[in-house]
Amino acid sequence: MKTTQLTYLVGAALVFGLVACTQSVDADYVLVNGDVYLGDNSPPVKTEIAIKDDQIIRIGPTQKVVKSAKIIDAMGLAILPGFIDPHTHSIEELSKTDPYIRRNANYQTQGVTTVFNGNDGYGYPEIGPQILSLETNGIGTNTALFIGHGELRKSVMGGENRAPDTGELEQMKSIIAQDMRDGALGLSTGLFYAPGSFAKTSEIIELARVVDEYGGIYDSHIRDEATYNIGLEAAVDEVIEIAEQADIPVHIAHIKALGVDVWGKSETLISNIEAAQARGLSVTADQYPWRASGTRISNAILPRWVKAGTEDEYQQRLRNPKLLDQIIQESTENLRRRGGAEAILITQDNSDWQGKTLGQVADENNLTPILMAIEIAKSGDARIASFNMNPTDVENFMVQDWVMTSSDGSTGHPRKFASYPQKYQEYVIGKNLMPIETFFYKSSGLVADTFGLCDRGYLREGYKADIAIIDLENFEAMADFQKADALSTGVQYLFVNGTPVISEGSSQAELPGKVVKRCK
Repeated sequence: MKTTQLTYLVGAALVFGLVACTQSVDADYVLVNGDVYLGDNSPPVKTEIAIKDDQIIRIGPTQKVVKSAKIIDAMGLAILPGFIDPHTHSIEELSKTDPYIRRNANYQTQGVTTVFNGNDGYGYPEIGPQILSLETNGIGTNTALFIGHGELRKSVMGGENRAPDTGELEQMKSIIAQDMRDGALGLSTGLFYAPGSFAKTSEIIELARVVDEYGGIYDSHIRDEATYNIGLEAAVDEVIEIAEQADIPVHIAHIKALGVDVWGKSETLISNIEAAQARGLSVTADQYPWRASGTRISNAILPRWVKAGTEDEYQQRLRNPKLLDQIIQESTENLRRRGGAEAILITQDNSDWQGKTLGQVADENNLTPILMAIEIAKSGDARIASFNMNPTDVENFMVQDWVMTSSDGSTGHPRKFASYPQKYQEYVIGKNLMPIETFFYKSSGLVADTFGLCDRGYLREGYKADIAIIDLENFEAMADFQKADALSTGVQYLFVNGTPVISEGSSQAELPGKVVKRCK
C-alpha cells in the first residue's frame, strides 16, 4: 500500500492498455487495485474509483486520462462506502471548541463517515442555529440531526407529567415544521425516559403527522424494552400504531429484548413487525452488537415518576423519607428485570465506583444494592453497562434484512469506539451470520435508503466521496468494558466529502464534515 504522485499526459497512446484520444478527466485521487464493495449487498469487484472535490466522478476501468491525480494503491484492502451510524450521542464532541475532539476520531477509526445525532428524544428543539455552528466550526465526520421530542417538550412545557394543552401542542408542531424545513431527518423520541415517558401515544401521532408532511421519519427509543411499564410487545405495537395513524415511516432504535422477563421474545417481535410490513407499513430498526446496554443508574433502576419535574424536585423525592419505601420497592423490581446487581457495571462518573459492579460498590459501602443506587443518584448519577440481553435474541434481530448496524455510542461503553469492528469480528467472521457485503450494506446503503440520504451510502458516480479503505485482516475492536476508549484498528484511509481524514492509517487534522439533510 503506497501513495504516489502520477501525472498522465493528455492524449497518451495507451492508459492501462486502452486506446488514445480519450477525454481528459481531472481527478484529485484515484483508488486502484482494491476489492471494491459498492454498498449494495453485492460481492466485491475489481474496478477503479476517481474522486474530484467532494464527489466520486468515475467508477470503472480507466478509460479516460486522469490528470494530476494521487494514486492510492489498495492492493489487499477493501474499498467501501463509509459507514453511516443511525444512532449516536456524539453531538457533544462535534460541538467542542477543541478541533482535535471535533475530528470524531473514535468513529473515523471504525470506518464511519456520517453519524446521526438527536436520538432518544435528546435532539435540540431548534436545529437551524446548531447546523450553522457545526459547519462554521468544522467537524471531522458528517452528521445528520433529529428533532428530539424530550427536549422539545421541555422547551415548551418543562418536565411536567401531563398532556400538553392545545396551545402547547401547536407550539411544538410549529417548531417541528421549522426544523423539518431546516433539514431535520425527523422526530426522535425517548418514551422510556422522562419527560418523553409522560407523553401519550396520541401526542406522538399528532407531532409525527407534521414530520410526515415534510417527508421525514419517526425514530423511537420505545416506551418499554422489557416489562417496566406497558411491556416490550405493546411498546413495539405502539410504534406500529404511530406508523398507521400518522402514515409515516417508523424506525425502532437499538432493538432488543432487555432483561430476563423478555428473553426469547425476538421471534414474536420479528413476526409482528413483518406482519406490519406486509400491510404496507415501513418499519425498520437498528442494533448495536453488544449484549450490554448503556444508560445511567437512575434510568435503569429508579421509578420514572421520581424524575418528573425539575432537578430540585427529583432530588427532593430521593430524600423524602415518606417516599423511600415505595422507591425501594419499585427499584428492587427494576433491578431484578436487569439481572441483578452483578449485571450492572459502573463505567463512568466516579473513580471509586468505576469498573465495579453495583453489588461490589454496595458491599464496599455496607449498603444494599438499591440503597447504593439511590445514593449514586443523589451524588450526580453514574453511567453503567447493563448486561441484560440473551445471545439468541441479539442474533435473531441481527440477521433480519430490515435491521441495520448502529453504535448508540455513550461514554464508558466500548460501543462508542468499537461497534463496527466488533460486529465484523464476532458476528460476520466469527459466527458467519452474514456475508461481508451484507454487513457493509447494513452499515451504509440500507441506512441511506431508510433515512433519505440520496447521495451517500453507496459507491456510485455523482455520489459524495465518503469512502473507507480497510485492511479487513486487522479491522479489530480494541475497546472493551475495562478500557472503553481504545481506538479501533484497520482503517487505512477514510475520505469524508473527498478529503482524507485518515491517510496511511494516521488521523488527519482536516474537518471536512457537513450536516447532511434528507433529500426525499
